[in-house]
Amino acid sequence: MIVRIMTDHQYEVDDSLLEELNEIDNRIVSLVEKDDESFIDDLKKLIKIVKERGKILDDSLLKNSDIIIPPEDIRLDEAKKIFMGEGIFPD
Repeated sequence: MIVRIMTDHQYEVDDSLLEELNEIDNRIVSLVEKDDESFIDDLKKLIKIVKERGKILDDSLLKNSDIIIPPEDIRLDEAKKIFMGEGIFPD
């Protein structure tokens, strides 16, 4: 799966990480629904996993991203438009 982190790079992430990433994504959705600013901690964790366990793709190889993760400095009002329903990782 190809994951883009906005304001960063694209990463190739093994499908075996999908369940773990989706669990974090679902927590973010729940926190955002409650107007809980601590969602940012889980977003940072999500980004860290992608960066550490994914393979960065060369910027010259632009591929369609399966998932786009917002930057970790996203505001709550912006996050509400992204982290809703299933979130960014499909259930």
